[in-house]
Amino acid sequence: MEDVFYYNELFDLYGELLTDKQKSYFKDYYFDNLSYSEMALKYGVSRNASFKQLHIVIEKLKEFEEKLKLYEKRNMILSLSSKIKDEDLREKLETIL
Repeated sequence: MEDVFYYNELFDLYGELLTDKQKSYFKDYYFDNLSYSEMALKYGVSRNASFKQLHIVIEKLKEFEEKLKLYEKRNMILSLSSKIKDEDLREKLETIL
């Protein structure tokens, strides 16, 4: 379950860097809960091909995070912002993220 949350967060951060087809595979599996077989029927490919395509998307998202570290940096900033006493400042900072 943690992986699903993590992948969704990465998709929020890096989704625009994916191709339209890659975004579709991700959304079908993680947002629409389609199985590999259902995706295979939708795209006219084998079940194995839909599995591989989704695996490629996940690896791309992890690669983006490995290089850019936006998820890691965002979490660090949120952690630091929770220690800010000035509530107005903390809310403004969290709104930016």
